[in-house]
Amino acid sequence: MGAIQVSVQFTAVLNQHGADRLRGGHPWVYDSDVLGWEPEPPPGTHTAPVIMRDRRGRELGLADFSPHSKIRLRRLSGNAGERAEREFFRQRLVQAIAYRRRVAPEAGACRLVSSEADGLPGLIVDQYGRAPGGAIVVQTLSWAMAARQAELIEDLETLLKPAVIAERNDTKVREREGLEQRSGLLRGSSPEVEAVINGLKWHIDLLAGQKTGGFLDQRENWAAAARWAQAFATGEALPALDVFTYQGGFALHLARAGARTEGVDSSRAALEAADGNAVRNGLNIDWIEANAFDLLRDYEAQQRRFGVVVLDPPAFAKSRTALAAAAAGYKEINLRALKLVRPGGVLVTCSCSHHLHESHFLELITAAAADARRMVTLLERRGQAPDHPVLLGAPETAYLKCLILAVH
Repeated sequence: MGAIQVSVQFTAVLNQHGADRLRGGHPWVYDSDVLGWEPEPPPGTHTAPVIMRDRRGRELGLADFSPHSKIRLRRLSGNAGERAEREFFRQRLVQAIAYRRRVAPEAGACRLVSSEADGLPGLIVDQYGRAPGGAIVVQTLSWAMAARQAELIEDLETLLKPAVIAERNDTKVREREGLEQRSGLLRGSSPEVEAVINGLKWHIDLLAGQKTGGFLDQRENWAAAARWAQAFATGEALPALDVFTYQGGFALHLARAGARTEGVDSSRAALEAADGNAVRNGLNIDWIEANAFDLLRDYEAQQRRFGVVVLDPPAFAKSRTALAAAAAGYKEINLRALKLVRPGGVLVTCSCSHHLHESHFLELITAAAADARRMVTLLERRGQAPDHPVLLGAPETAYLKCLILAVH
């Protein structure tokens, strides 16, 4: 990266728009909101936190600086006089870990640090298995956090004593920061670990698959879907369809609840991982490698019916410009799915596109239900598990929507 730590204290002067956003609770300042610097940072070298002020000289807090990203500043503290040195970040780690011990005390795998929502912008830490022991996966996604990575890992080792530490810095987010993509094992002998999530055994390859080896934000929604499936089940085994199953999160929970379950994904590797998890737990699930849109149309033509249908697609809207096309995609898959749910059944439908607000998502489901000529009632409105906290003022942190619906 070529970054060096400098001892000069830099101050960023923000325009009214940037200052108002900070005061409203959002932790980001874009490059277009920076009016100037006192003094100007050397290009591509500065990694120390900077003071933020408005045009009238009023202090707005302390922030990390990114020389290449459009998100030029990420707030660390509302107190510009705070010393954001190593002990500052260590204490933020301590606080984040203590929070998870309160909100997810029994979780066999959880997110320990969630970037801006924990006051550590650009840092993600996931844990698989319990501490001491188990494994942690670290992502440093901003210029400044990447410069601190070695110290952060040392402090995490002291606090958690993990048997395995891996980094998953192979995300495109780092490209916008001018950082290289890389992943690898930093401590331990193998990236393959086992975790128990909601009482089910999971095999996790920390260096393969999405995110840090698995999706942890849906953990509580998997269990909720199974509870509602049981509540609406009849005397016979309930047929269930899990579309975009990935490694089988919803499918495994539905099968354990007694449902005859099909899990669908376009990735053979994901289905092989899902099948391995099913075998570990003594569950019998039919795995289908298929394009979800094509399969839903085929099942509709075949007049297939299910007691539970789950839709958990990847983010269709990765940018605001993609939102219109994404909305059409969400409406179509929900229209198809609603036609497959038998009367009295359940639809579990999700979106992880943070650009698609929950109100818009509900409008799309309402329109799909009208087109499908089905009456739908809302059983439960859910989001990500609490170890993925939502920072008020930063709508990007409230990205996951999960609606559980009764279909009549």
